[in-house]
Amino acid sequence: MIALTDQPIEPRRAELLRTVTGLGAGAIVTFEGIVRADSHGKHVTHLFYEAFPEMALPEMEKIAAEARKRWALQALVLVHRTGRVEAGETSVLIAVASGHRTEAFDACRFIIDSVKSSVPIWKREHYEDGAVWIEDHA
Repeated sequence: MIALTDQPIEPRRAELLRTVTGLGAGAIVTFEGIVRADSHGKHVTHLFYEAFPEMALPEMEKIAAEARKRWALQALVLVHRTGRVEAGETSVLIAVASGHRTEAFDACRFIIDSVKSSVPIWKREHYEDGAVWIEDHA
């Protein structure tokens, strides 16, 4: 499951995690990126994510394929929010299942690091006194 969504991830969390659960998995590792209420010494009211789906989704698929090639993964979920995301909400959910924990941890770390560095998703932080684009996204 690879997706961009403008809908909250939280209501679908259990459903998404069920897709990586299976009898053969010895480990399931998840990562959730949560919108912080404070950043750079300012109170964050919300974030706004913009993506170019025609480029972002193939890049996300490429990252997933590379993770499957490097590690023996049984299942993988990668969902990223777009649009307005409130402080405290999930902006990205990654879950990987494998036979062993080391593979699952390594793959999960690789996926989030790769998403942040190469997927065309842009993040704008909104504060009570304005907004700025954040440069740590691709």
